[in-house]
Amino acid sequence: MAVGSSLTLYHVLGVATCVALLYFTFGEVDLRQISLPSMAISVSRPSSSRAAAAVAAPFVERRGAQLFLDGRPFYANGWNSYWLMDQAVEPRSRDRVSRMFRTGAEMGLTVCRSWAFNDGAYNALQVSPGHFDERVFKALDRVLVEAGRHGVRLILSLANNLEAYGGKTQYVRWAWEEGVGLSASNDSFFYDPAIRDYFKVYLKTLLTRKNHLTGVEYRDDSTILAWELMNEPRCTTDPSGDTLQRWMEEMAAYVKSIDKKHLLTVGTEGFYGPTSPQDKLNVNPGIWKDNNYGSDFIRNAKIPDIDFASIHLYPDTWLQQQHATVDEKLKFVKRWVASHIEDGDKELGKPVLTTEFGLSHRAKGFDSSHRDVFYKAVYDIVYRSAVRGGAGAGAFVWQLAVEDMEEFHDDFSVVPSEHPSLHRLIKSQSCRLAKLRRGVGGEEAKRALSVCAAGSS
Repeated sequence: MAVGSSLTLYHVLGVATCVALLYFTFGEVDLRQISLPSMAISVSRPSSSRAAAAVAAPFVERRGAQLFLDGRPFYANGWNSYWLMDQAVEPRSRDRVSRMFRTGAEMGLTVCRSWAFNDGAYNALQVSPGHFDERVFKALDRVLVEAGRHGVRLILSLANNLEAYGGKTQYVRWAWEEGVGLSASNDSFFYDPAIRDYFKVYLKTLLTRKNHLTGVEYRDDSTILAWELMNEPRCTTDPSGDTLQRWMEEMAAYVKSIDKKHLLTVGTEGFYGPTSPQDKLNVNPGIWKDNNYGSDFIRNAKIPDIDFASIHLYPDTWLQQQHATVDEKLKFVKRWVASHIEDGDKELGKPVLTTEFGLSHRAKGFDSSHRDVFYKAVYDIVYRSAVRGGAGAGAFVWQLAVEDMEEFHDDFSVVPSEHPSLHRLIKSQSCRLAKLRRGVGGEEAKRALSVCAAGSS
């Protein structure tokens, strides 16, 4: 090698070493801002390759009552880890995000549902109306990149009905503090013009956010499978459902006016409401038989800008007052999931995803084997629907975590490495859904099948 070439190589290696040192010290470096001397050796540019991957990968789309990817039906076996953005903020906790995606990918899981909101709380994304913490936005950027690196797509929820991470309560508080709020009621989130404008500013800012690592706007990033308007929206002050329906229609149309590439769902739990026939109302559990909290599953899901319906499933909580036995809970689980998939097939003509389901370890008489039985019941119904080309498009465990995350655990949390039988069950569902796409090209299909070929452990 000529002396000049050698010196150039040493210079490049020196710069590369500095970049590596900066990365591991500060968490990341945007290589688009670093100029390397020209030479015959090809130097990779991670930012450019990430951007190309985010743009080139196909978007999941809806065709009738099914999701499609690469021209073939797509079935999601997924999980919830709501805490990803929060844990991607500080360098000391980012490894949890990487480990979670790695664990999910090793089980063949293809979609993760997580929060893309944190309003006025610790590590808030939106610190006040229309004002955002760039440090937290960069954390969400990292989540998208890390998900894509592991072949996982995301359903990102945009607001919370509950107070955790701010929720609609924080929006109402902001309006009240600024003297523009119509009411101190949390439900004014859905009808107060000032609050609706707050939310639209947030939506536009998020959807048009340019990822600092890839340079790709969120609305153009196929790593995102779908947006979810709100986690478990409820409007208890209007049981007719009209207030919530108007809000859903308005916000769905607004999201689609900015982003027509991604799928959109509401985030409902699945409770049937006033417009539903009696046989469907009878499916509602416990106290929800007579009080739907302003939601109306079929009516909500029929909104033209909504691409798929979602349901949640918590038999322990919902049937608590009935002191239901394990067998009664299992019977309800099967009826609940089957009824909504039937709605997707016959009434909605749209896919239905069970975006949360779980069993509490604090339930009376709980045994870990109960989770295996309940999860399998949900998985079997989804799989049978997929086999016949039905509306059952997938199910998402609430929630998964990695080791040493006890502060984020709730009654339903599962660390897969600590529950081998559940780990095998989840992976088995991933594999049988992946086999339905056998013969489909693309890296995602290959990755899913390779996981299955590696064995069931």
